[in-house]
Amino acid sequence: MPRTTASSQQHTCQIIPFQMEITSRQQAYLTRWVQAAQPMGICDADVFVSEQKQAGISAGYVVVWVRETPDPAYQIYCHGNRWIVMDAIRDNKLGSFNTFADALNMIRPVMPREQGIVAA
Repeated sequence: MPRTTASSQQHTCQIIPFQMEITSRQQAYLTRWVQAAQPMGICDADVFVSEQKQAGISAGYVVVWVRETPDPAYQIYCHGNRWIVMDAIRDNKLGSFNTFADALNMIRPVMPREQGIVAA
């Protein structure tokens, strides 16, 4: 019976970065959030798909417009398992959140947050 030694065994490990994408459930939540946030200055929001793929970063991202400026004010995307909110005008990171709902809540806290219901 042949013996294998540690030097003859080759182990290769391929790391696949985890990334979340924007789901239809989150898109529905976004629509409800925009409707609720309109009295607080949110004009619109939409989901776009990036042409450039980056490891660990979702291809889909959300752009949010406010009434004070014609340019998008916020961008939300997923990096790994965190939702990142960016100031789209100044290109500054504003926060990193566990859930999509928490990221929207940082921009305008207009949706009731019930325990056990997550728009992750």
